[in-house]
Amino acid sequence: MEISQTDTTLLRLEKTSKSADNLTSKEFDEIFDLYYKRVYKYICYRIDDRNMAEDLCSQVFERVIYKYHTFLPEKSSLEVWLFAIARNIVTDYHRSSKSRYLLPLDSIFDMISPNSTPDEKMIKQDTNEKLLAAIRKLSEKERNIVAMKYAAGLKNSEIAALLDISDSNVGVVLYRSLKKLQKHLDLGGYKRD
Repeated sequence: MEISQTDTTLLRLEKTSKSADNLTSKEFDEIFDLYYKRVYKYICYRIDDRNMAEDLCSQVFERVIYKYHTFLPEKSSLEVWLFAIARNIVTDYHRSSKSRYLLPLDSIFDMISPNSTPDEKMIKQDTNEKLLAAIRKLSEKERNIVAMKYAAGLKNSEIAALLDISDSNVGVVLYRSLKKLQKHLDLGGYKRD
C-alpha cells in the first residue's frame, strides 16, 4: 500500500516540478523525504562503509539539485533518474577506491534486534557472514541487480530502464542470482529452520 501512495505522490511531483527547470526547496524536500532511505539502503548494499554511504548519499542529492534541469519526465521517471545518479556515484566510488566488497556488514547487523540474547546475536552474525560470503560470489551485475531490487526496492521495469536491459532479463538474473545464493549458502553449511 505504501508503494502506491508513493507512486501517486511521484506523479504529482513530476507534473508540478517540470513547470520550471529549477527545483524548488519544497520539491527537493519531497524528493528527499520519499527517497532518502531507499537511496541510502541501496548505497549501503553496494559498499562496506556506512560513513561513506552517508557521504555518497549526500552526493546523490547534491547532484539532484544541480542536475535537475537535465531531468526529462518523458524519457524516464524521477525514480529511475534518481537511482541512475546513485548507481553512477557508487560506480565512481568503486573506480576510485578499487573496493571489491559490495555489501556492508553494518547494514546486515542493523537487522539484529537490540533485545536479542548474546546467543541469538551470535547465530544471526554467523548467518549474516555466510550470506555476505555468498553474495560476494555473485558477479557485479548480479550484486547490483539484487541491491536495486531488495535494498532500493525498485521494480524490475525500473531496474531494466537503469541498466538498459529487458524486464525479463532482470527477472532471469534475479532468479538465477537467488538460486546461486541458495547454492552457496547450502555449500557453506547454512541450515534453514
